Amino acid sequence: MRTLLLAGAVLLGSFGAAEACPDFNQWGESYEATAADLYSRRDFGVVAGGENYIWDCPSIRPGTDRGAGYFPTAPDFTFELSKMAGYQLVISVVSACDSALLINTASVNWYYDDDDNGDLDPKIVLTHPADGYLDVWVGTFDGNYCDAVLSLETFK
Repeated sequence: MRTLLLAGAVLLGSFGAAEACPDFNQWGESYEATAADLYSRRDFGVVAGGENYIWDCPSIRPGTDRGAGYFPTAPDFTFELSKMAGYQLVISVVSACDSALLINTASVNWYYDDDDNGDLDPKIVLTHPADGYLDVWVGTFDGNYCDAVLSLETFK
């Protein structure tokens, strides 16, 4: 009986862990923008950090960077993008700590970065961004929290 109870507790614990991951079905602070709107960089203040370790989340397997990162469950931001054809979209963070960036695109692709913006800050460049929803999480490498600025800018 004890083994059965222990197995049940482990099973329930694993379900809880799966739920404690970044979830693109939730909404972040919402904005609408066209590629032309973002041709002049737009900045958004945010507190970087979170409680969910990215590599404990089996449904998130970005094909990009492999560094550590802790993120909240709900995205920090949800952008509804339109008229993106012919543009590149640069998503970057400047922060007071070692920040990390996680995004989920309209085509349901995950991207992660840790340090490509220099000075321990992340940057992701989408060369062919799709119209639709873009969810953005600003986390940290070590699970701490700090002030940060998320920037979005398009280029032809």
